[in-house]
Amino acid sequence: MISRRAFLVTAGGMAVTMAGTVGYTFEVEPEWLEVTTAALPIRRLPSSLVGKRLAQLSDIHIGPNVADRYVRRTFDTVRALQPDIVVVSGDLISLHPTQQKHAEAIYAELPRGSLGTFVTFGNHDYGRNWAQPSVAAGLRGALENLGITVLVNEVGVAGGLQLVGLGDLWAGQFRPEEAFARVDPAIAQLAVSHNPDTVDLPGWGNYDGWILAGHTHGGQCKPPFLPPPILPVQNRRYTSGAFELSRGRHMYISRGVGTFLPVRFNVRPEVTVFSLQSAD
Repeated sequence: MISRRAFLVTAGGMAVTMAGTVGYTFEVEPEWLEVTTAALPIRRLPSSLVGKRLAQLSDIHIGPNVADRYVRRTFDTVRALQPDIVVVSGDLISLHPTQQKHAEAIYAELPRGSLGTFVTFGNHDYGRNWAQPSVAAGLRGALENLGITVLVNEVGVAGGLQLVGLGDLWAGQFRPEEAFARVDPAIAQLAVSHNPDTVDLPGWGNYDGWILAGHTHGGQCKPPFLPPPILPVQNRRYTSGAFELSRGRHMYISRGVGTFLPVRFNVRPEVTVFSLQSAD
């Protein structure tokens, strides 16, 4: 039979461990940024872009639950890497009363790519219940005033690479036919779609390249060696990292920079820096 002293020592140890885990989950990991690197092979990539760096940021969620100092520190980290192209794959803001002024102040400091800086929108960029297009319109105006290119079912070009920015699924803005109608099939292409579930929907036509996504936060909290219990997607295979898809397509899902709820466990925030490579 366990002694009272042994019981108290064990209980005390468990309490300390639990307190440490809670502190880590709320105070440490949400701002413990990881810079991951990967090759990104693209068909018909101009030789002038081989070896260039593309930085993907996602789910920054500026607002009351993500500290401005952490976001600015993240921007400084990316800026020091001197990216040639910067892509933000949605959820730039979280709903709060001063969101537009806040966005203007923070995204004025967004690191810029030497060849271009591009943004697509996620569900949170459309306000309450993802049903306030005026919120997205205000955010778009603020970003464009800062010289940042916003792509919602539109195409931008950086040094001979077409970036196809898809609209957000949950906000009812996903219209791939409209976006790909603007694409020149003879020129290299890279797609950006906030919600990974969009890759299983029709409308992609003959697109056979990479898709950069976000939205999942990697599940945000994950038991060791097990999949995350909560994911905001229909296809629960889509957690984070690289995925091989049908029709020659591939997808990379970023774990994101920020959080909507300020907790992370075993799913560190990330910025991904891709080295562009020819897939021909």
